[in-house]
Amino acid sequence: MRTLIATKLGASIMAAAAFAAAVLPMPAAAQRLSLAERVAKLEAQAQAGQGNVDLVNQLQALQTEVQQLHGQVEQLRHQLDELKERNKQQYIDIDSRLGRLEGGAGAAGGARPGAAANDGHLEDIQLGAPGDAPQGGAGDLGTDPSLERPELAPPPRATELEPPAPTHRVDPAAEKATYDEAYGALKEGRYAESARKFQAFIDTYPNSELTSNAYYWLGESYYVTQNYRVSLDTFQTLLRNYPDSQKAPDALLKVGYCQYELKQWGPAESTLNKVVQKYPDTVVARLAQGRLRALKLEGAR
Repeated sequence: MRTLIATKLGASIMAAAAFAAAVLPMPAAAQRLSLAERVAKLEAQAQAGQGNVDLVNQLQALQTEVQQLHGQVEQLRHQLDELKERNKQQYIDIDSRLGRLEGGAGAAGGARPGAAANDGHLEDIQLGAPGDAPQGGAGDLGTDPSLERPELAPPPRATELEPPAPTHRVDPAAEKATYDEAYGALKEGRYAESARKFQAFIDTYPNSELTSNAYYWLGESYYVTQNYRVSLDTFQTLLRNYPDSQKAPDALLKVGYCQYELKQWGPAESTLNKVVQKYPDTVVARLAQGRLRALKLEGAR
């Protein structure tokens, strides 16, 4: 009996040992497999992290490039502003050159007597001598038929005398001095003061032969201070009231310039083309062609 029991117990122990030998290695293998998977996952995460680092570096590089481009844009904008400012200062010089050419043509064809001979350009008034008037200035205003004294009839008898009608006499010297004062302010860059003085001249001497010039320089005073809308109205008034003025070609050109600055592309193009067609082979026509090219380059039209 005891032998049978011992035999069964031994068999059980052996079966248990065999079962343990077969079962126990499985968790170790499973553990090893899980570790490999974890390592693979960590490697994948590391690669993904490296990709994120590369992406961040690329973004930083792009941000740096954008900042550099912004700096270049600001520099170009500043240069453009400086160029515009220089151009403003050159506008009066351009007008003086135009006046020199026009003055030469007028002298060849015979200039009008009196104040009309003085077209009010920069070279007409020398620096350091604001009180000196050029030839054909105030002293010749008396040759204007509108200022000459009419022929007098024989004096009537005492019984026919009537009280004289009040007359408004224009002092040519005061008229010329007022104009020169306004023009001197313009030449010295005192544009606001110049505009006030030219407007006062127009109001005081509406029938002067210098009034059309005063309108032109009034518009110029507004133009160089970028008051383009008022400048446009002034130049258009000159063209409407004085279509035959020596300043009409320049005024028409400046109308186109003002429309350009106001971004009125269609009217600007039409006006500048009109300058080219109406005044071919002239300085104003060449300037108009240059501004038309600028319209095309900027893609405004």
